[in-house]
Amino acid sequence: MYTKFFSLGQSPFSIAPDPRYLFMSERHREALAHLLYGVGSGGGFVLLTGEIGAGKTTVCRCFIEQVPSDCRLAYIFNPKLSVEELLQSVCDEFRVPLPERVVSVKGYVDAINRYLLESHAQGRNNVLVIDEAQNLSAPVLEQLRLLTNLETSERKLLQIILIGQPELRTMLAQPELEQLAQRVIARYHLGSLTAAETGQYIAHRLAVAGLAGASPFPAGVVPMIHALAHGVPRRINLLCDRALLGAYVENSAQVTKKIVRRAAAEVFDAEPGAAPRARWPLVAGGVLAGAVLTAAAAWQFRPAAPVVPAQAVRSAPPAATTPAVKPAAPLATDSATTLRRLAALWDVTLEEGDACAAAQRQNLRCLVARGPLADLRALDRPAAVRLRDDPAVPTYGLLTALDDRGATLDVGGKRQQVTLAALDNRYDGSYMTFWRAPRAWREQVTAGDRGPEVDWLAFRLAQLRGERRPADNEPLAGTTLDWLREFQAAQHLKADGVAGPKTFMRLAQAGGVPEPRLAVAPQAGGKN
Repeated sequence: MYTKFFSLGQSPFSIAPDPRYLFMSERHREALAHLLYGVGSGGGFVLLTGEIGAGKTTVCRCFIEQVPSDCRLAYIFNPKLSVEELLQSVCDEFRVPLPERVVSVKGYVDAINRYLLESHAQGRNNVLVIDEAQNLSAPVLEQLRLLTNLETSERKLLQIILIGQPELRTMLAQPELEQLAQRVIARYHLGSLTAAETGQYIAHRLAVAGLAGASPFPAGVVPMIHALAHGVPRRINLLCDRALLGAYVENSAQVTKKIVRRAAAEVFDAEPGAAPRARWPLVAGGVLAGAVLTAAAAWQFRPAAPVVPAQAVRSAPPAATTPAVKPAAPLATDSATTLRRLAALWDVTLEEGDACAAAQRQNLRCLVARGPLADLRALDRPAAVRLRDDPAVPTYGLLTALDDRGATLDVGGKRQQVTLAALDNRYDGSYMTFWRAPRAWREQVTAGDRGPEVDWLAFRLAQLRGERRPADNEPLAGTTLDWLREFQAAQHLKADGVAGPKTFMRLAQAGGVPEPRLAVAPQAGGKN
């Protein structure tokens, strides 16, 4: 209702889980990196917890899009199951062949073990993700632990990721689950946003919704929104949506503190310490009450002493909300500064704050991923790589050249020529890079989708094959979908017909789209 009034293309705080609204702060990347770290760590359990509305499931979806192509993933979102039902669900998700009339726990476990051994022999990893894991019973958790007993001399054959509310941590602290708790190799808890992050979050969603002019939320109201919503993104969405409606009703181009207080009284029943306030009048003949309030599933990230190995990615300290003396930029090796150096290679200058959010406002998307150096060479674009230079402090270098002889790194503004062996020793497997797409594009395209992303895919695929370009606004299906899967297989990507960032990057690369590329590395002169 208020979108045209504020010159927005759509509601910026819709309840629809649109991946375009993904807000990747330093903490988002840290949570994602914990999950990606767990996949490559040799098995066991990874624990991700957070309050209701913290964005745990959204982090998980982003993780699922980035699992390596040699990894088979199973996802269980309703864990209120008995031991037998859980094992049957695991078999269904992994498509484990079952003998006829399997009705016992032993029968299911034997079938799963056979499947895991066969997968290992074929070079595949298996990851089981369980959402809402606080609903698991103690017997089911113990059965999950037993599933991880199957292992080789190098790794366990099943990785399990548990995602749940804070009480999941309390459950695992019980004495009867001590053996499972000891197998948790990485854990992370999502907290609330800071006041500064709340402002970045609001600005990000408005930008994705198409805002071109001044923000309807002036800087002065952001601290109040943060305080009233307690930094919880879902509450921020509710409050901001209602505040925009209130500004529209009052014909105000900007949201005032009075409007925010009144919106809070409606969406949160009453502002703490204040009497209930009168609601805005009826608008356009319809009753605008709680039924029309929308809240988008969102992200919140404040680390609560994550217990992970030193190699796991950890974020830089939260940005101060008051001016502070910053270290000289050329000496900084944090991820945000390195990403700004990377953006300069795209002829883009990023404003202060969250680097990925700032990049998206300039039509650059962040890819946060894990993979070997071979993946970076295949993507053929500069990247910010995480280094093991200092176990106590996150260190990032800008990789600008890479070939079979060596690499060029820019660490803290100092260029280094290194051998592949030296780089492999320092590189911890985590990297970030950019890819360009129009602002409104989705993060991934699946079978049946249609729109500009599908048209672009169809054009590039047809161009590579020397075929006639398909008509615009056709769904991703039939021949085009077959072409996509063949291209993914040829590029050693997961040939699932789902086009995510890596597929778009490879297509742009194959089609000769002018983008920054990795240069040929000068011969390393013995310096590491």
